[in-house]
Amino acid sequence: FDPRHYLGTHCYGLPKTGPHRLRFLLESVKDLRETLKKKGSTLVVRKGKPEDVVCDLITQLGSVTAVVFHEEVRETL
Repeated sequence: FDPRHYLGTHCYGLPKTGPHRLRFLLESVKDLRETLKKKGSTLVVRKGKPEDVVCDLITQLGSVTAVVFHEEVRETL
């Protein structure tokens, strides 16, 4: 979870993620983790800037051969 996603918007200072969306996200991640666990896998969840968290996670795991990610589309005004 990138803390920057929960800050105010650039133009009006409105929250990007309100309480209902946050609850939905948390429930979705919990469900995904449970589904993966039933299939013999797991889900790693971290809070922080992805550019820092992913680097730390790679260092901890030590045997990473590939990293796949997507970048959120940002509005341009």
